[in-house]
Parts: sequence; C-alpha cells; structure tokens
Amino acid sequence: MLVSEESTMAIKAYQDQAEQLLKDYVLADPFIPYISIIGGIFACKMVYDLTQLFSSVYFKSYSSLSKIQRVEWNNRAMSTIHAIFVSVLSLYLVFWSDLFSDHRLAGLVTLRTSPLSTFALGVSVGYFLADIGMIFWFYPALGGLEYVAHHLISVASLTYAMLTGEGQLYTYMVLISETTTPGINLRWYLDTAGMKRSRTYLVNGVVIFFSWLVARILLFIYLFYHVYLHYDQVSQMHTYGLLLVLVVPVVLSGMNLMWFWKIFKGLKKTLAKRQ
Repeated sequence: MLVSEESTMAIKAYQDQAEQLLKDYVLADPFIPYISIIGGIFACKMVYDLTQLFSSVYFKSYSSLSKIQRVEWNNRAMSTIHAIFVSVLSLYLVFWSDLFSDHRLAGLVTLRTSPLSTFALGVSVGYFLADIGMIFWFYPALGGLEYVAHHLISVASLTYAMLTGEGQLYTYMVLISETTTPGINLRWYLDTAGMKRSRTYLVNGVVIFFSWLVARILLFIYLFYHVYLHYDQVSQMHTYGLLLVLVVPVVLSGMNLMWFWKIFKGLKKTLAKRQ
C-alpha cells in the first residue's frame, strides 16, 4: 500500500513538472508563433490526407477525376477548414471579445494582443505557406499570379502582426473576408460533380454574391472608417506596420472589386440562362 502511494505521488509530481514545462516553454509567449505555424502546416497536411482517404471511399466520382483535379479537390478541403477556423476566431476577436473594444482602456488598440490572437495568426501563416507551396508546385493549375500576390501579401501581413503585435485588429478584420471561401470552394465542387444546372448551384451563386458584398466590400469600408477614427493611434505604428495597415487593405480591396465584378457577371449569366 505504501509503495502504491509513493508511486502515485511520484506520478503526480512528474505530471506537475511536465505541465509546468509545457507552460514555461512550449506555450510560452515567445514560442507561440513558431509552434502555431508548425501546427498550421501539420493540420493542412492532415486535412489533405484525410480528404483524399475519405473522398476515395465515399465519393464515386473522385476516382474518375484527373490527377490535378484530385489535388485541387483535396486542396480546397484544406482551404475550407482553414477559412472556417479563422473566420470564427476573427469574428469573435473583432466583434465579441473585449480585446479590441473601444471601451477597454488598456493602451493603444493597434498594440493589443493576446496568446489566442497570436496563435490563430500563426496557424493562418502555416496555412498560407502550405498553400502557396502547392500553388508553386502545381503552377498555374491551382491559381495564377493573382493568387501568388494575394498569398505573399497575406503572409507578410500576418507574420508582421503575429511577431510584433502591431495592427492585429485590422489583420483580423481582413481575415473575416475568409467567410466567403467555403462558398467559393463549394461552387467548384458542384461544378466538378456536374451539378452546374442544379438549383443548389444557383443558390450558391446568390449566397456568394451577397457574402462577398458584405465580407469583402462593406467590411473593408468599415475597416477604412475605423482607421480614420483611430488614426491618432494608427499613426504611432512603425513605418512597416503603417504601410501594411494603409496599403495592404487598399490592394486587397482592388482585387476584391475585380473578383466581385466577375462574380456579378457570372451570376447575371446564370440567371439569364434560367429565364
């Protein structure tokens, strides 16, 4: 009985030491960015492989696709999971959390950060690195120069906000635009599955149009308005951070408007065919 109690105490002490090491080193603030990036890349690989396994078993049409179509099929699943993850966290941090609230008197809003906000940015950096690696490897099958430019800008902005803590609020405002990604990916799946004439395809087009309008047009207008209201704080950022806050959203807005025009023309064409 005594031996059992001693063993239990030894195991408990070992667990306490392991937990303390985890908190002091693995989950310590300086290590969060790097661990989250690695975790993001690992998660992308896992989702890609699971999608390949799941689709080959449950989707008969998957095996009939070309090699590059199967790659894109798996890649878009990876993209969808990331979009859901980062959209939920972005909406929470920007609109429901008090981290960036104007009512919180805890320093400049442009310098506010937390372990959760830093971790999520790292996961996104990991995703964009994994995705741009695939884009380069299969170029241009998974996307042209506009996708390369979008990903490079995203990696630069996310990495800066993650490592310095500057401008995380505006980074998350931009990341909310990822809410449109699952709809875009679903449209590709429907097209690939031969459901272009289905009602689901039409509804998907309408949903994409309005979600894009809200998340990638109106939200960016709100972002610019927020920067205007808080410019006294924004102006105190470092030069590189200031450029990222003022220039990157403008560039992305231009790309969003270009894609929105294509979405509008596509939806208009689809509706015309149904009349």
